[in-house]
Amino acid sequence: MPVLRTPALLLASALLLTACGGSKSGTDDPGKSAAAGYPVTIDNCGHKVTLKSAPKRAVSLNQGTTEILLSLGLAERMAGTATWTDPVMKRLGKANASVPRLADDAPSFERVLDAEPDFVTASFVSTLGKGGVATRSQFEELGVPTYVSPSDCSAGKDNDDGGDGSRSTSLTLDVMYDEIRDLARAFGIEQRGEKLVAELQQRVREATAGLHASGVSLMYWFANSQSPYLAGCCGAPGAITRAVGAKNAFADTHDEWPQISWETVADRDPGVIVIGDLTRKQQTAETAQAKIHFLETNPVTRNLTAVKKKRYVLLSGQAMNPSIRTVEGIEKVAAGLRDFGLAK
Repeated sequence: MPVLRTPALLLASALLLTACGGSKSGTDDPGKSAAAGYPVTIDNCGHKVTLKSAPKRAVSLNQGTTEILLSLGLAERMAGTATWTDPVMKRLGKANASVPRLADDAPSFERVLDAEPDFVTASFVSTLGKGGVATRSQFEELGVPTYVSPSDCSAGKDNDDGGDGSRSTSLTLDVMYDEIRDLARAFGIEQRGEKLVAELQQRVREATAGLHASGVSLMYWFANSQSPYLAGCCGAPGAITRAVGAKNAFADTHDEWPQISWETVADRDPGVIVIGDLTRKQQTAETAQAKIHFLETNPVTRNLTAVKKKRYVLLSGQAMNPSIRTVEGIEKVAAGLRDFGLAK
């Protein structure tokens, strides 16, 4: 548990007063003042999150929730962001530039408190858990409500099963749409939430219309060349695979991102490799360029069907995790299958 410095202790009292203060912005126009509809209570990951007014100083601790808030037009009501794995979506660049970045990676609890948040969001249970930025209870004791993406705590997700956890049931796009609706409701802009969901659903329909790729085996490589993290059956890559009508080479693995040997990959011989093109520098072979170089020079992988035929689809790290960009992942994989002549 972080030890608070004196300024942070003083801020705690201010946060308690802020959380109990008046309400503004309960309509679809964040500039208008309205208390109607509050308090709002949202069921989230086993917690009841109650907001007494629409947030005006939200802090998003992961890129996934940040891009949802920005897509909902909430930049003016954000006091900070953190933990970035990729460049922000291009269309959100201007809005994102107006929001303070508290840290490129995980910020300290004190740094978040210094931003005077009245609402804190995260994409992963671990971010607001023991060993993360701070626990949900630490924020809530200061009167700051918290929210975690339901995609990381939905039914069937076991976050205690080592590594990135495992899933007994497949993640669906509907769970990700629910996150958009929850956050829109928290800010009192439900109509914007429904509009964004409808736009994403239309993009999926357009990307997959008439697509049939049932005979194609996909492998998703996120990071690490020595002991690669590959997608199991049931996370965001599973949702992408089902949407395009293909199959996952490791659909029999329920771990979110298991580490699998290259010899096993050679045995499965996937027809297409979906590559995480990451900008961080935490693992070996983060960028797509580094991954492709490895695949084409390693004696175990250079004879894979996908490698010999250069069937690579490049995705951002965010598209390979449950996020608003998973739809982008569907679009790019669908386009790749068509370009390779593998979709009927």
